This record gives sequence, structure tokens and C-alpha cells, in this order.
Amino acid sequence: MNKTLFSEYKPKNKWLVCIDSDGCAFDTMEIKHKECFCPSTIHKWGLQPISKYAREAWEYGNLYSKDRGRTRFHEILILFDLLVERKEVQDYGFVLPDIEPLRQWIKTSPALNNADLAKHDNPVLAQTLDWSLDCNRRIAEMVYGIPPFPGVRESLQKLAEVADIAIVSATARESLEHEWNEHGLMDYISQLCAQEDGSKSDCISALAVHYAPGNVLMIGDAPGDMEAAQKSGVLFYPIIPGNEIASWHEFVENGADKFLSGNFAGDYEAALLQAFDESLPDVPPWKK
Repeated sequence: MNKTLFSEYKPKNKWLVCIDSDGCAFDTMEIKHKECFCPSTIHKWGLQPISKYAREAWEYGNLYSKDRGRTRFHEILILFDLLVERKEVQDYGFVLPDIEPLRQWIKTSPALNNADLAKHDNPVLAQTLDWSLDCNRRIAEMVYGIPPFPGVRESLQKLAEVADIAIVSATARESLEHEWNEHGLMDYISQLCAQEDGSKSDCISALAVHYAPGNVLMIGDAPGDMEAAQKSGVLFYPIIPGNEIASWHEFVENGADKFLSGNFAGDYEAALLQAFDESLPDVPPWKK
């Protein structure tokens, strides 16, 4: 974790709102995964013979399941685990690469990012780094001009008057700075926590110590965001995949006021979490 970043943090308000970026504040999940991550994954991991099934598994894991929003490194494991079970892949006799060193790195690494990958000389980890850097390159070339979801700017404007706002994302810092600055949103932000700074739960926890219980809210679009919030002991507002615009309008009209007035926890949050849970499946469509 980036201890320097958090040791220098000084709150200005009594409330803190943490916001995820991809798929939450910006409608960038679809283009990043379908046009950048998935093509790079097929290319760099040699999945061309089973590209159809690799694409289906990648999009399910990253966009349309309860595993949505995991780090890119976790998603490689999820992809390979889905593919190795798939009958069509077995019928082709396709042998997936051995990624056991990547599994071990994910279990033991203090930080799941490119900088830590670069410290190792294992061939699988070197391949992982090459793939991750290629994903970043593709994103830099492809993803631009995508505005925030309607309701995001209004939410930031409303919150910035009384609350500190932090970006808490597993995306690389360079990409976050580009996207938020491109649309003039960084002026509302008190702190930027990126992939390089630690896990989402670590970042939320490091910031939350400066605020009273019940005065910190995480806004996210993935179960991993909810888990990070709950692990850190803070409230969670879900941006429901497929209903992002409605979720942001609800936050502007009701959610923000309930949070700032201390009436968010309880029935209101529980109803949101139930709708969020029901929005994402945990069984791939090809298994039904």
C-alpha cells in the first residue's frame, strides 16, 4: 500500500464519499473489455483456436457476472477456470497455458500491479506483465471521449459542497487522471487512489480512519466494490449494471441526502443491495 499517499491525507469535511471509476462513474467497461482487454488476452495468451469461447468467458466474467470488477489479474484466473471446464474447449483438445505461478503471485503479492510483476523473472509472470502493458497501450489508444454517466457530475457538484470525494479504483493512475481531467471532474476530487496505491479495501480503510462511523460511503458497480466497503466498515451505494443512469439519478435525488442526513443505513441500503445482488448472475449462460 502507498503509505506516503495516505499519511499526507488531510480531511476537509466530516463526510467522505469514495467512487469507483470504470463502469461506475464512466461507461468505459464495455469498450475496455470488448475492444482492449479481450483482444489482448486472446493474442498474448495464445487463445486464437478457442477465441469464440475465450471471448464469451471473458465478457461473462468481467461484465455480466458477480465477478465483474475484479482486478485484471484475478480475471485471468477466472477466464482460465471457466475455459478448462468448458466441453467445447475439451473437445478441441486445446491445452491451456500453465498459469500456476500467476496464481501463487496473486496469493502472496503485497500489491497486484505491474510494478510488482516487474520484480520477478518467472516466464509466466513476464508474460502476464507483457499482456498487462499491452492492455494499457490498447486502452490509451482506444478509450477517449467517453463522458461520465448522466447524474455523475450533478452528484459531484452536490457532494463537493459538504463532503470530501475520493476516487478508489483498480485502474492505473495514468488512465484515471486522463479520464477525470478530460471531463473537468478532478476539481471535485480530494484524493485519487489507483491500482498502484493498494487494494480498494486498503485504500478505503486508510481514508476512513479520519471520519466518524457512518460518515463514509463507497459508490461502486461491482460486488468487489461492495466487499471492499463492507470489509472497511463503510456504507455502500450500488450503481446497478444495465441501470447506471437510473442509479445515479436515484443517488442525486435521494441517496446523497439520506447519506448526509444519517438515514442511509437500514432499509434503504438493504433494498439497494438486494436489487444489486439480483442484477448479476453467478452461473454462466452456457451452463444453464
